Amino acid sequence: MHIPAIMLGGAVCPVTIAVGVAGGATALYFASKQEEKPTVGKFATVTSMIFAMQMLNFPVQNGTSGHLLGGMLAVSLLGVPYAVLSIALVLAVQAVFFGDGGVNALGANVVNMAFIGAAGAGYLLELLKKKGVHQTVSLAVACWASVVLASLACSIEVALSGAVELSKAVTAMLSVHALVGIGEAILTVVVVLLVSKFAEAWQAKEKAVTLASFGLAIVAAMLSPFASSFPDGLEWVAGKLSFAEFQGFEFPALFPDYQATFISNAAFSTILAGLIGVGIISALTFMAGRVIRGSFAVRS
Repeated sequence: MHIPAIMLGGAVCPVTIAVGVAGGATALYFASKQEEKPTVGKFATVTSMIFAMQMLNFPVQNGTSGHLLGGMLAVSLLGVPYAVLSIALVLAVQAVFFGDGGVNALGANVVNMAFIGAAGAGYLLELLKKKGVHQTVSLAVACWASVVLASLACSIEVALSGAVELSKAVTAMLSVHALVGIGEAILTVVVVLLVSKFAEAWQAKEKAVTLASFGLAIVAAMLSPFASSFPDGLEWVAGKLSFAEFQGFEFPALFPDYQATFISNAAFSTILAGLIGVGIISALTFMAGRVIRGSFAVRS
């Protein structure tokens, strides 16, 4: 689902970057106003868990794979404003340090996975719960919708760039991501239930969620070499429909394709890159959490 640099061109990049910046500022404001703020440790470990779990591509069909987007997982554990910031930080680190998603496409990826996949689907989750739908069912439906709606937005963006005809992109993307959404729902529900059960056994629930999230982040990083090697849904569709390519902008990634290139063993290289990523995400999110709970809180 991460749009690479070569798939977007024209006005789509600056427009989505502007929307991403404005949306990020809005999320910061509402995070500062959120009544029950997560601790900075919880914010950091949940975000690092989502980063690590996104490395675990799972096979879907016809030689394609999918991976967790994590928007609804973040919403369930952090609340909507913090979830938007969490996913946005993950996407920024992936683009800059790992070459996953182009820097010029970062705005579009934030719109798709943070704003639509977290905020939009989070609104749907609350709506379903207010209608009396069972909480787990509501979460599963919102998870599925987060993937499908994000893939629809992605289709529109690449079509507006001129990479492919809109009708073809929408048909192919939705057919693949409707299945990826099922995987998203299963993974999210399982992780939320596991973390919740673990937290119920502790009196300090915030610390329990922090510890469980950190543990799952490490486990996911260690399992990353076993992820599916099939192209993800967007890559598969791009190859099938022969997307036009554009001149994109990317930083020279320190860990391209999630590899610590100074290690020859591929499995250990992937694990180390994942663990380094967990550390980078944790540090950046911890600092962001301190700013939200400190500077913003004083002003409010």
